[in-house]
Amino acid sequence: MSNALKLTVPENLPFIDYEREVDFPVADVFRAHKDPELIKQWLGPRGMKMEIDHYDFRTGGSYRYIHTGPDGVPYTFTGIFHTVRENEFAIQTFEFGGYPDVVSLEFMTFEDLGNGRTLLRGHSVYPTQEARDGMAASGMEGGMTEGYERLEELLAGVPA
Repeated sequence: MSNALKLTVPENLPFIDYEREVDFPVADVFRAHKDPELIKQWLGPRGMKMEIDHYDFRTGGSYRYIHTGPDGVPYTFTGIFHTVRENEFAIQTFEFGGYPDVVSLEFMTFEDLGNGRTLLRGHSVYPTQEARDGMAASGMEGGMTEGYERLEELLAGVPA
């Protein structure tokens, strides 16, 4: 479980790309993105409590969840799943309640690397350069790194 997150934040372009290898098969990684009971166990940084209002990972589905930090401050996230192809691909919108009216469009692929390994690739497009820069500066990289570490721990059966 030493796979590093590769985050690319290109200068003067309103998007962020990422790649992360996961030492588990595509079907397991996809299921952990689809099942709300599993999502609660890994999505986001350590130390956050996650509450799911609804989470329907399918074409036309939507989600709303709240992360609450140790300080009791809630952070709300909402979006719509525009396209979901089982074990392959998802397109969704993403909106953080702290910055209403700033919605990103996110593309994620699940690639089978063989030998029970998966490559996750993501491409997030923001409406403005300012919105992208704000997301990049928000601690996103640390939160994603911890979340993917937690994902591998979950899939390995390591107790949270």
